[in-house]
Amino acid sequence: MIKSELTQAVADYRGISYRMAEKIVNEIFDGMFEELAGGGRIEIRGFGSFANRHYNTYQGRNPRTGEVITVKPKKIAFFKAGKELREHLATPNS
Repeated sequence: MIKSELTQAVADYRGISYRMAEKIVNEIFDGMFEELAGGGRIEIRGFGSFANRHYNTYQGRNPRTGEVITVKPKKIAFFKAGKELREHLATPNS
């Protein structure tokens, strides 16, 4: 499912216009972006959690040339599936 399909599903489920559903979906994602950018964590019970993973500087290699390069420190959003989601996905024909 892509964002526009999610927006349409919200509009259909709530019986509202696509434009109103788009505002709702965008507000939710904006809030999630802000929380993660601020170093926070998001937990949706039964679904999963989003958190930042921090990586320090390390030495890597350019796969084309084999040249050693320094990779700058970074943080990446990481998703961990919740127990209910994992169990649902593990069930055949779900």
